[in-house]
Amino acid sequence: MAKIFLLSSLPILSVLFLFLFLFPLSYSQALPINVWPKPTTISWPIPRATPLSPSFQILSAYSQEPHLQSAVARYTRLLFSEHHHPIVAPAVNLSSSPPLRSLTLSISDLSSPLQHGVDESYSLSISSSTGLANLAAITVWGAMRGLETFSQLSWGDPPVIAADVYVADRPIFPHRGVMLDTSRNYYPVEDIMRTIEAMGANKLNVFHWHITDSHSFPLLLPSEPDLAEKGSYGPDMRYTPEDVKAIVEFGMSRGVRVLPEIDAPGHTGSWAGAYPEIVTCANMFWLPNGLSNWAERLASEPGTGQLNPLKPKTYQVVRRVIHDVASLFPEPFYHAGGDEIIPGCWKADPGIQTFLANGGTLSQLLEVFLNSTHPYIASLNRTTVYWEDVLLDPLVKVEPSTIPPETTVLQTWNNGPNNTKLIVSAGYRTIVSSSDFYYLDCGHGDFVGNDSSYDQIGSDRGGDGGSWCGPFKTWQRVYDYDITYGLSEDEAKLVLGGEVALWSEQADPTVLDSRMWPRASAMAETLWSGNRDQRGKKRYAEATDRLNDWRHRMVGRGIRAEPIQPLWCRTHPGMCDVVR
Repeated sequence: MAKIFLLSSLPILSVLFLFLFLFPLSYSQALPINVWPKPTTISWPIPRATPLSPSFQILSAYSQEPHLQSAVARYTRLLFSEHHHPIVAPAVNLSSSPPLRSLTLSISDLSSPLQHGVDESYSLSISSSTGLANLAAITVWGAMRGLETFSQLSWGDPPVIAADVYVADRPIFPHRGVMLDTSRNYYPVEDIMRTIEAMGANKLNVFHWHITDSHSFPLLLPSEPDLAEKGSYGPDMRYTPEDVKAIVEFGMSRGVRVLPEIDAPGHTGSWAGAYPEIVTCANMFWLPNGLSNWAERLASEPGTGQLNPLKPKTYQVVRRVIHDVASLFPEPFYHAGGDEIIPGCWKADPGIQTFLANGGTLSQLLEVFLNSTHPYIASLNRTTVYWEDVLLDPLVKVEPSTIPPETTVLQTWNNGPNNTKLIVSAGYRTIVSSSDFYYLDCGHGDFVGNDSSYDQIGSDRGGDGGSWCGPFKTWQRVYDYDITYGLSEDEAKLVLGGEVALWSEQADPTVLDSRMWPRASAMAETLWSGNRDQRGKKRYAEATDRLNDWRHRMVGRGIRAEPIQPLWCRTHPGMCDVVR
C-alpha cells in the first residue's frame, strides 16, 4: 500500500480513504502514541517507530503559497525542538531500517481560499522500509491538518516517529470554533495569537472574535477612530489595523479563520463615549428597581446601552463601522450580534416612548435596524451571523423575511438541542454554542457586588454558585454533546458546526489558557471525528487517557492547559474509572 501511495495522485488518495474505511484500526484498540483529535481512520498494524534523520526535511514544491511555507518551516522546527516525552513511554519497537529522511507534500488545489466549507481532508503514510513519508491533500489547509498529525506522531530526544502508519482523515463539521470576548477584559495580541496557535494544533478552524460590547470598544477603526479612543479602556488596550492584520495572517498560517463580531444594536454602551446621541440608557444603573423587578432592568448585567434605531445618525456610524471591519477582515462571515435587546433600555428614550405610544412595537424597532443593516452587510459579499435572539427572543424578534436564510446564519446559545431544532426547522443554517454544554465561563460565580443572596449561611444560589449558567462545564460534559441531537437527516445538514465560548466577565490573560484548554480540545475532537466508536458507543472512557496525554503535550508547547486528573491516574490506567 505504501508503494502505491507514493504516487500521491488524487485517485490514489481516494483509494487510500477506501482502504482505511474497510480496514481501519479498531477504535477500541489503544495506540502507543495518540493524535488529538483522533483521526477519522488510522492503520498501524505493527506499532514501531523510526528515528528522524538529522537532515530530515519537509519537501514542498509550493513556495508560492506563503501560509503553507510558514507552516512547513514551523513544523520542521517543532519536530526537532519539541522533545516530547509522553507520560507513559510508548510500547513500540524501534525499526532497524534507515531513519526517516523526508515528508513530501502533494497538494492538488492551491487556490482554494480559507473559508467556510473548504476541503480539509488529507492522507498520510510513513514508511520505515523506504525512509520516506508522504502527505497528500486537496488544499493547503488540509495539508496543514496533516502536518499537525505528523508532528503528534513524533516524540523523544532525539526524535523518533511512528512508522508504517497510514492515516486518512477529514472533519465531520466544517465550522469548529472558539469564541473569545475581548471587550469585558482586554487580551493583548500575543494572548490571542497563542490561542490561535493552540486552535491550529487542535484542528479548530474559526476564531470568533467578540471584539466589542457595552464595556469597551477596543478596535481602532480608520473611519471611526473616536469609538476606540473614547470607548476603550485606554491607549494600551486597543487593537490597531496593524494588529488585526497580524492576527489574521497568523491565523491563516495555522488554517484558522478570524471571524469578527461587532455586536449591535444591543451591547453597545461603549459607543456612547463617541456618540452619546445614538445610544439609549448609556451609563445608567443596570438594575434600577432591584432583582425582584427583573423585567424592568436596563441590561442583563452591568453595562447598559443600546443603539437607537430611530436616529438617522445611527446608520451613518454603523455603516462606517461595518465597512471598516469588512475591509480589515477578509472572512466572508460577518457576525452582527443582535442578542439580548432589553426592553427597558429602549423604553428609557423619549423618542422611542413616543414611537411606542403611537402603536409601534419593540420588535418593529429591531426590524427597522436589521432592515437598514443586513442588506448593507450582504452588499459587501458577507454572510451575516446573528445570535439566535433575533428569531427566538420571546419579547423582541423579527419575522424570518427580515433575515433571509440565504444570507443569514444563526448562532444558538440557549435551551440546548431545543433551540437548535427551532432554528434549522425554520430553514436556517446554525452554529451551536449551547450554554448548557459549550460556555466555558460558567460555574465561576457571578461578578456583581453587594449581593445579599449570600447573607444566609449555606446559601449557594440554588447550587449554581451564583453563575446563571452553572455548574462548571467539565471536559466530559463538552465531549458528551451531540450537536445534531434530535434532528432529522435534512435538518442536521444545516448545522455548520459549533463553538465553545469564553465570555470574559471573570476571565483575562492570566486565566485564558486554563479556562479554554483542554475543554476546547474536547469539542475539537467531537466535531472532527465524533464522540462515538465504530459500534456507536460514546468513547469518553478511552478518551480520558488520550486527553491527559494531549494536555501534557500542549503544556510542553507553551499552552497552560488545566489538568483533568491527578497524574497518578494516567500512570495507573483504569484505576480512576468509575467502572473497571
